[in-house]
Formats: sequence, structure tokens, C-alpha cells
Amino acid sequence: MDLEFLNPLYEHPGPWASVYADTSRRTESTPDERSLEALSVSRTLAEQGADEATCRAVRTAMEDLRHSTEPFGRALFATAGTVVLDPPLTVAPGGDQVHWGALPHTAPLLELAGEDPVCLVAYVDRRGADFELRAARGTQDAGAVAGRQWPVHRTASSDWSERHFQLRVENTWEHNAAEIADALTVCQEETRAELLILVGDDRQRRAVHERLPQRLHPQTVEAAHGATSRLLDEEVDQARADHARRRAAEDLERFLAALAPDEEGRTGAVEGVPALIEAAREHRIAELLVRPGAPDARREVWVGPDPDQLAVRRTEVKEPLGEPEPQPARADDALLRSAVATDAEARSLATARPLDSPVGGLGALLRWR
Repeated sequence: MDLEFLNPLYEHPGPWASVYADTSRRTESTPDERSLEALSVSRTLAEQGADEATCRAVRTAMEDLRHSTEPFGRALFATAGTVVLDPPLTVAPGGDQVHWGALPHTAPLLELAGEDPVCLVAYVDRRGADFELRAARGTQDAGAVAGRQWPVHRTASSDWSERHFQLRVENTWEHNAAEIADALTVCQEETRAELLILVGDDRQRRAVHERLPQRLHPQTVEAAHGATSRLLDEEVDQARADHARRRAAEDLERFLAALAPDEEGRTGAVEGVPALIEAAREHRIAELLVRPGAPDARREVWVGPDPDQLAVRRTEVKEPLGEPEPQPARADDALLRSAVATDAEARSLATARPLDSPVGGLGALLRWR
């Protein structure tokens, strides 16, 4: 997950209200129910110690969701009476979640908003292809490519002239497959789609797939539909979920391999809160790996206003790091703040096995050994 969109959060000192609002349930009484939920969330924040202005800002933002058609929900991050960021969710949070603390509680975003690979779907036939972008939040046209329109159909005759014609048909198919692959490559670069889905007859899909650049092969899948048969949302959702699982599994595999020391005894990965904090302070984290709900994710650490001011013990922030009033925070939120500040990435390992790795549920791939 690219964390750049979280930068505005860390331009404010906090403390923070973090709310994950669930908008996936809809009935005739939904507007009234959401008004009551907004009041309940505001009261919960007040009970946790939030100031009145911030409670009011969150309540107003949730009231604005009364008639929302958001399919899943929104995250609301507020401080000093202002909602600073409200990204949409791609997975319903299963009810409203409320948190008040020194840092914004961003860790759930890895699960609720992080794994939303944009899909570029190509509906392929012998004459060309139509492209569309599919994501959790909708579908949009992404253009088309038209190849040679004639000849594209074989005949059953076996005389010399017909065999010559069939060879021309074969050449047309090959030419069109190459043009589709080229156009699809350009479209993928422009849209930065993470997953390509080829739809069409077996031969046509395969011909395009083979002509794509090698770098796109791992993120390309084929769907056994006719070119005129549009993929159902459920099929795209399944392809996106499968892709996210593969990515998480690959990252965990890389992490486990990087734990092995090199000839000089250095490793390319670390696990456990103390080692992760040391790597974060040295700006060595390339990708933070988080297993939601794991014990180390909830572990209390100490932080100051600067991302480099984090430590296992309060005295380590107060004395060596120069912060007179350190605050407690969750380890996952503190490490995510450091990741944002150093342009690192992060990934949820919710679906990756083995479930007991990283130890404690937090790990990182390092920038250098």
C-alpha cells in the first residue's frame, strides 16, 4: 500500500479522533439510524477524552453520511475541531470503530482501504478490444483498439487459394493480437492498473497474453468468457481478492527469506517491536508488514511529535530523543507514521500464511542489510 495520501495527517500535532464509519447497511430508516450513530460516536469520543470541537466535527461529518451511497464506508481523522482526512473504504468495517489517541489510528486502513487493486479489463476479439477500469468503487471506460478488420474468418476449403486466404486470416489475428497487447501495455502504464484481466475466447486471450511484456505476466489473468460477455462485479472482486492474497503471500515469502543473515551476519528483514523501532529511527524500513489484531500491533510504545521520536520505553523518548512530554501510542500506528515520513510502503498480512510470522505480527523488509 502506498502511504503517501496519509501525509496531511502528520502535519498536525494531534491528539486525534479516528473513526471508521460503516455505510454498507441500508434500509428505509438508514438516515435516522446514521444520525443516531453520529451522536453515539461523538459521545464515545468524549468519553475517551476528545475535546468538544473535535467531537462536533466528527458528528457533523457522520451526519453528512446520512444519505451517502458509499458502498462500504469512510475513515474520518479529526483533530482540533477539523476533519483533516476522510478516505473512502473498500471493505466494510463491520460497524463503526472509534479511537482517540496521540496518533491517528491508521492501521485498519491496511485492511479496509489498502488492498484495492485497480483492474484493467480487456474484452478481446479478432478485430480488436474494448478496455475498462474496474475497482471497488465502480467501472469506467478506458478506451478501445481496432486492428485489421479483414480477413478475420477462416473457410473450410482445402484448395490452394483458400489455404492462402487462411494464412492471411492467421496473419490478421497475429497482427491484431500484437496491437491489442501494445495498446493494453500503454493503457496499463497510464492508469497504473495493478491487475489485468483478459476476456475472450481461449486462443484470442492467449495470443494477447503471450505478446504482453514479461513484467506484466505475473499480474495478468484470463477469464473464460466470450468477448461480448461482460464480467460480473463478483468475478472482478474475486480476481482482485486473489491478486491481493498473492501479493501478501509473496511479500511474506520475501520477508522470511530476508531474515536469513548474509555472510557478514546482516539480515534484510526484522521482526519484533524493539528491532522495528530501531529500524524506523534509522529510516531503514522499505515495507512494513502488519498482521491485523496481532499482539505486537496493539503493544504500547512512546512517541513524540516528530516521527523519529518513538521508543519502547518512555525515558528513551524523553531523554535521548529530547521530547519532554512523550505520549503512549499503539505500535502499529507509530510505525506507520514513520513509514509515511520515510516514503516506505506497508501491507496487511491478514491472508498470508504461516500465521505465526512475523513474530508478534509486525515485521519489515529493510532498505539495506
